[in-house]
Amino acid sequence: MPTLDKMTAITDLREVWKHEVHDFTRWLSEEENLKELSDAVGIDIALQERESSVGSFSADMLAIEEGTGRKIIIENQLSATDHDHLGKSITYAAGKSADVIIWIVQRARDEHRQAVEWLNQRTDENVGFFLIEIQLWRIGDSLPAPKFHIVEQPNNWAKAMKAVGGLTETKKLQLEFWQAFNDYAFSNPTFTSHFSQRKPQAQHWYDMSVGNSDYRISLTVNTQKNRLGAELYISGNKELFAKFASQKDAISSFLDMSVEWREGKKDCRILTSKDGSIKDGADKWVIAFDWFMETAIKIKKMAKTFDV
Repeated sequence: MPTLDKMTAITDLREVWKHEVHDFTRWLSEEENLKELSDAVGIDIALQERESSVGSFSADMLAIEEGTGRKIIIENQLSATDHDHLGKSITYAAGKSADVIIWIVQRARDEHRQAVEWLNQRTDENVGFFLIEIQLWRIGDSLPAPKFHIVEQPNNWAKAMKAVGGLTETKKLQLEFWQAFNDYAFSNPTFTSHFSQRKPQAQHWYDMSVGNSDYRISLTVNTQKNRLGAELYISGNKELFAKFASQKDAISSFLDMSVEWREGKKDCRILTSKDGSIKDGADKWVIAFDWFMETAIKIKKMAKTFDV
């Protein structure tokens, strides 16, 4: 029989983080720890600044969601929830025009859990509140291991359904298509090892982070021209686009497909496309899903190979 040990909780977080700002917030802002938080909430979080000014106050952390640019406020509390931090979270979100509010605490009181649940029920699909308990666990004499336990989170499906009533038929079709893509693509372990799942939107594109704030992969459906597209979308970095463009032949050979190079005033795109319609019926969508998955992985590998 195998010999197993027990996990024990560390009840006093200040054994590890003595100070909220100087210790916990600084720890959380490190890339590998933000990645753990990103995995827990399902959002690719990229730090913008710590102690971000909001009038005469300051938010613990201001971040963005990679791929969409949505602003994120993170408020930390190494104690049980209180009215003061709830009010601060809402104030900071308003001051920064944030779409996502993440409140991390040692313990969530029931009245504040209900308050966050109420906020999620009464905001639209573009705004979401997370209430998260940070826990520390130890196995035997091991080092403490953190765990983000989600207490409350946005019910994105319910919010999306509330919004469907006001959508055009095309927008409803796009939302249904990307929801089905999520279910199909992220049941594939190979694809999941490359990308994190995103919230489906009623729009013609679906963005995915590749771990670099300068560019992302965007999948597109054109219901007028019946075209599917997969591209490396480069945001505000003309020098990087020129660097890729100087290797056009090698990149086309690497991808083994025709490539379009589109340079805009600010943003640039390295685009591949093929014929395909999402109006042919859901039973044929798997063909588009497979092409999107294969091509997205190729583009990600290409970017990592030639961005050196």
